[in-house]
Amino acid sequence: METLAIVFTAIVALEHIYIMWLEMFAWETTGKKVFRGSLPDHLFTPTKKLAANQGLYNGFLAAGLLWSFLIQDPAWSFNIRVFFLSCVIVAALYGATTASKSILLKQGVPAILALIFVLLSRYV
Repeated sequence: METLAIVFTAIVALEHIYIMWLEMFAWETTGKKVFRGSLPDHLFTPTKKLAANQGLYNGFLAAGLLWSFLIQDPAWSFNIRVFFLSCVIVAALYGATTASKSILLKQGVPAILALIFVLLSRYV
């Protein structure tokens, strides 16, 4: 279980690093392709700063998850990992209800699986 917890947590962290990059640095290029249909092309330039702000928050989520790998105390590492995975899940639920249902599948499901494996590795 520990290996699955590590792998899924790393996947969630990498996903949020990608989202950070996309929203902060590639909003008007790759962002247009990824969010095709969600936002008209003419709105990407005026929303660039808003997207960068969102990207920064995704970077914080990734940083917290990566930080959990560096903490030597197993209890503290577990708590930090659970906290940041829970933040990702809450953000995915909010995004699914306000923006696109696919957010729950793309961001929520990996985080939910990671959290399940983290909890199982601790309590089973």
